[in-house]
Amino acid sequence: MLEKIPQQIEIKDKFKERYKDLLRKKYDLFMKYSLSYIRKSIRINTLKTSISKVKKSLENNWELEQVPWCEEGFWIKYKKEKRFDVGNTPEHQLGYIYVQDAASMLPAIILEPKKEELILDMCAAPGSKTTQIAQYMKNKGLLIANDVKGDRLKSLGINLRRTGTHNTIITQQQGTFYRKMSFDRVLVDAPCSGTGTIRRSLKILKMWSPNLVKKMAGIQKQLIEAGFLALNKGGTMVYSTCTQEPEENEAVVSHLLNLYENVELQDIKLKINRSKAITKFGNLKINPEVKKCLRIYPQDNDTEGFFVAKIKKK
Repeated sequence: MLEKIPQQIEIKDKFKERYKDLLRKKYDLFMKYSLSYIRKSIRINTLKTSISKVKKSLENNWELEQVPWCEEGFWIKYKKEKRFDVGNTPEHQLGYIYVQDAASMLPAIILEPKKEELILDMCAAPGSKTTQIAQYMKNKGLLIANDVKGDRLKSLGINLRRTGTHNTIITQQQGTFYRKMSFDRVLVDAPCSGTGTIRRSLKILKMWSPNLVKKMAGIQKQLIEAGFLALNKGGTMVYSTCTQEPEENEAVVSHLLNLYENVELQDIKLKINRSKAITKFGNLKINPEVKKCLRIYPQDNDTEGFFVAKIKKK
């Protein structure tokens, strides 16, 4: 049951106009979910423990519901009336669990990291997806966890240590620095306008503007190109955002498709409710191949909104 956030929110006219054009009849439902508290979810860290052990230790005080697309993911609800932060549990402090939205678990799952590979997480901080990738690599191989902002590296380092991740090197570089390197897999979880995460931070509505969307799209095009160039032949890249903006999602993927002939978009087959990828919006020129991308709105699965593209270098 949705619990509405008890706050009067001013929504910009340009936002309303844009999102009513994007969502049509689904606009009211999108705003209903976006202005409701998000369901808390956790990912169990199998580098340190097992799923069964954590479920047993939490079951007295918490209700756990399986996330369909993630074996280690669970929605979690405190059994007593009083709100309680799962981040204050011993399981969290010991690194047995990571508090992470269920939709945020998608990029690492779709990337399908393997042991002994060389992998780049281009925009890694604060580390939710980095630690998930390392978990799937079973702490083998080498994972480069990069972020351009030095103040974000502190939280990244803390989370890597807390979760027992030790196959990782932290770097502080522009994403374009890695263009001439060769990785088996690359994750570009790009900085974005964040309109899929309004229910987690209402500041998103205040910060949003058409100029911000345009600015972020320019950065994202540079990052997705750099990530693709950094791939080995036959390598896999995942491009993801937590925004619903076509200019930052499908149009960015289309930009890459138009740049290089050896870009191959792959189907994403997961047990998840999804919405159709955007192939027409405003004046954007979008390649019809983007229909293979995964687009989800908050109302689709009662999560954050997310966008994921799986790309192979032919």
